[in-house]
Amino acid sequence: MMGGYRLAIAKRAEKFIERQPAKQQTRLLQAISGLPTTGDIKPLAGIVGGFRLRVGDYRVIYEFDALELTVKVKNIGNRGDVYK
Repeated sequence: MMGGYRLAIAKRAEKFIERQPAKQQTRLLQAISGLPTTGDIKPLAGIVGGFRLRVGDYRVIYEFDALELTVKVKNIGNRGDVYK
């Protein structure tokens, strides 16, 4: 629980984080811990409640549910690959 919000990270996002060097893991996890309000965030076109967080060359794709107070990290990846 962070800032009153529940955080759920999908298996594929967890695996991406685990494959990164320690410094990058820390950077991604710090950025995720600031969700849903902190960071370079933009809404995703075509996905209601869907957003992306920019962390350098990486993108964190997540959904935010204000009623349930949950942040669901769906995917993390390189800028060009994560949207596919």
